[in-house]
Amino acid sequence: MTTIELSGIEFYGYHGCYESEKASGTQYIVDFMAQIEECEACESDNLEDTADLARIYEIIARQMEIRSNLIEHLAARIKKAIEAEFPELLNISVRVSKMNPPLPDGGKAYCSSVTVD
Repeated sequence: MTTIELSGIEFYGYHGCYESEKASGTQYIVDFMAQIEECEACESDNLEDTADLARIYEIIARQMEIRSNLIEHLAARIKKAIEAEFPELLNISVRVSKMNPPLPDGGKAYCSSVTVD
């Protein structure tokens, strides 16, 4: 089993339930991980024998452009889009983190995150 990852992908997006989030947006970080049962690329050294991480990035970027109220929905949508294009990937995990999420009473948090496995 071989694990592939794309970590710390940064985006600016306008996701959220509150009008202020939809208007001003914020920074998001997406982490992707999946497994390949048999790693042909480990022997062949050919891009065609693995999941192209540049293509996975493009899928994530396209999904990040579509607004969602909840990061749960966003993470699940990203995962489904990757699964549709790369059915050979196993145990796909997508984590979406919203930086500086809005909290009541001036509360502060580095991020809020959701992981969809």
